[in-house]
Amino acid sequence: MEPTENNQQNKIRILLVDDHTILRAGVKLMLSAQPDFVVAGEARDGHEGVSEALRLRPDVVLMDITMPDMNGIQATVEIKRQIADAKVLILTMHDSEIYLFQCLRSGASGYISKEAADTELVTAIRTVHEGNVYLSPLAQAIMVDDYLQRVSDGDEKDSYSSLTEREREILKLIAEGMTNNQIAEKLSISPKTVDTHRTHIMDKLNMHSRTELVKFAMRRGLLDD
Repeated sequence: MEPTENNQQNKIRILLVDDHTILRAGVKLMLSAQPDFVVAGEARDGHEGVSEALRLRPDVVLMDITMPDMNGIQATVEIKRQIADAKVLILTMHDSEIYLFQCLRSGASGYISKEAADTELVTAIRTVHEGNVYLSPLAQAIMVDDYLQRVSDGDEKDSYSSLTEREREILKLIAEGMTNNQIAEKLSISPKTVDTHRTHIMDKLNMHSRTELVKFAMRRGLLDD
């Protein structure tokens, strides 16, 4: 299901993954109107989305969450497992905190509502394509509320200054979605050493999951570099 455009050079190649045919058609029409976008392919569910992502190697995967058999979060995890530098932008009707943090944990580079304006979606795609993280205003509000709740509960202990330079570097890479093996290769150290640093980071920050580390990194602005 590839477009008929012959010249895709210098354009952002996008894969649409959504089980609603009419929605895909509308999004495709809107994106195709952008001079620097081309819809390289479409998929109707998570399994097909993974297959098409591996076949087409698009610049950005625009991923729905709720789909039959394999949902968008599971598909994102699988795509990131096989294509480490894949950029997945979640386009969803859900505004739940749980869905937001699950998507971030899966390695997604952005989260935007299906109710967003066309201009916001275009901006989100370009932002993700450039290697940055994009969160819709609603998602940002959820992040802020989560932060304020942690402050209110006395749980927000900013121990960032206690981290070594190497630990800060590894924290940033973890927040960007890299695995221990990928970090080890990038920093020319062993995966076991990465795991040791990761344990120290979590102990110092009093955190217990990658999701918490990602949220912390976002609050610190580590993903804006």
